[in-house]
Amino acid sequence: MKIGFDNDKYLKIQSEHIKTRIAQFDGKLYLELGGKLFDDHHASRVLPGFQPDSKLRMFQQLSESIEIVLAISAEDIEKNKVRADLGITYDEDLLRLRDEFMNRGFMVGSVVVTCYNGQRSADAFRQRLERLGIKSYCHYLIDGYPHNVDLIASDEGFGRNDYVETSRPLVIVTAPGPGSGKMAVCLSQLYNENRRGVRAGYAKFETFPVWNLPLKHPVNIAYEAATADLNDVNMIDPFHFDAYGKVAINYNRDIEIFPVLNALFESIYGENPYKSPTDMGVNMVGFCISDDEVCCNASKDEIIRRYYTAMNKLADGACNDSEVNKIKLLFNQAKITTATRRTTVAANDFKRECGHTASAIELEDGTIITAKSSPLLGCSAALILNVTKHLAGIDHDVKLIPQSMIEPIQKTKIDYLGARNPRLHTDEVLVAISVLSQHDENCRLALAQLPKLRGCQVHSTVMLGEVDRKIFQKLGCGLTCDPVKKKK
Repeated sequence: MKIGFDNDKYLKIQSEHIKTRIAQFDGKLYLELGGKLFDDHHASRVLPGFQPDSKLRMFQQLSESIEIVLAISAEDIEKNKVRADLGITYDEDLLRLRDEFMNRGFMVGSVVVTCYNGQRSADAFRQRLERLGIKSYCHYLIDGYPHNVDLIASDEGFGRNDYVETSRPLVIVTAPGPGSGKMAVCLSQLYNENRRGVRAGYAKFETFPVWNLPLKHPVNIAYEAATADLNDVNMIDPFHFDAYGKVAINYNRDIEIFPVLNALFESIYGENPYKSPTDMGVNMVGFCISDDEVCCNASKDEIIRRYYTAMNKLADGACNDSEVNKIKLLFNQAKITTATRRTTVAANDFKRECGHTASAIELEDGTIITAKSSPLLGCSAALILNVTKHLAGIDHDVKLIPQSMIEPIQKTKIDYLGARNPRLHTDEVLVAISVLSQHDENCRLALAQLPKLRGCQVHSTVMLGEVDRKIFQKLGCGLTCDPVKKKK
C-alpha cells in the first residue's frame, strides 16, 4: 500500500538520539522498552512504511553497546499468565524472547524476577533458569510502591533488591508483557548504581502516543483504541507545558506517575534530570512521517479494526462492553464509522446479494474483490482464490482446484478427522494449489500473487477460525470480522 513513513530516516535519527542520551550520564543508560522490539505490527499498520522489525534493526546498529535484561513478575508466574496473542505463558515467552534476541546477535545478560515474595513457582522458574545456564536475580515487593518514596529509596527498599550485574553502556530492560516491573528494575538499578558511585541514567522507549503529533491525530487515537482494554488515555503533558510552554502528548499512566518518579530521582541524585515524562522518552517517530494523509487513513482503518477485534472478543465472552464503548467514542473523535472501511461495506452488500456469508478484500489500486461461502469452500478460502486469479489475469470461471480433488479432502476431514465443517479453509486451499502448481500454470501464477496481498484490507461477515485468521496475518492483510459466529 502507499508509504507514509520514512523507515531509513527513523533508523538513523533514533539511534543517534539514544547515543546522545547515553552521553548525558556516566556512560550508562537503563532503557525501559515498552511495546514490542520485533513484530510490531500495530506500528507498521498505522505508519505504512514502518517495518515490523524497525526497532530491532535500529538497535542492531548499537548491538556492541547493548545488553538486554528480561523482567518477569513472580505474580504472573504464579498465575500462569498467558499472552493473548501467542497463547503461551509469560515464563515460556520470556525464554522465547531470550532465544529470539540471542539469535539476532544481542547479548541477554540476565533475568530479573520482580514482585518476589517467596512464591514457590518463582523459585522453580529460577531453578529452571539455572539449569539452562541463565543468571537470574530477585527484586522484592516493597510496601507502598510506588508512592512510599522514603521506603523505596532506602536500604529496606531498592537497597534490598539484588544488584543486577551488567557490563555494557546501554541496558535494555524489557519483558513479555505489561505490568512485569520494567520501570522498577530500572529505578532499582539507578539507586544501586549510585551507591556504587555510578550516575547511571534512565529513559523510556515507547513508540506511542507520538509526543509531537496533535492530541487528536488519528495515529494517537489509534493508540488509544489499541489500549482500550487497559483504559489508557492520551493527554497533553502538563509538566512539559509548564517547563517549556510547548504542547507534548503523553498518556495518563506516565503523567500520573511522574511526581513519584520526580521524588525518586531527587532522593537518589538530589535532582531530577527530566522536567516532564515526555523528557524521559526517546521517540523520534513523529519526525519520520513522510505522508501525513497516508498515515491518517491507515490509522482510521486501524481504529475500525480494533473495534471489530473488541466486538469479536465480546461475542466470545473475553471482554466486557466497556472496551467496545470506549472505541465507539474514539470513532467520534476520528470522525469515522465502520462504513469508512470500504471492505466492510462491500462484504455486507455482497452477503445481502448472495444470501451467504461473504468476504471482501481491497487491493492497492482500490479494486474490491468479493467471495461467498459454498458447500466446498469457506468465504475466506474462496476469497484467496478469487483475488489471486484477479491479480494473475485468470478468468473468474476457471477452477484452480477441481471438485474431484476437493471432495477427497472433505472426506478425510469429516470421516477420519471428525471435523464438522466440510468446507476447505485458507490453508487447505493454499496447500492444494501448491500441489497442483507442479503441473498447472494457472496455479503457479496464482501462488505468485500472494506477496501482493501484503497491506491489503479484508473483511468477513462471519468470525473466522484461528487457522484462517493466522493465514491472513501471515499474508500481511488487515483483517476484520463481523461479530457473528459460524453455525455448527
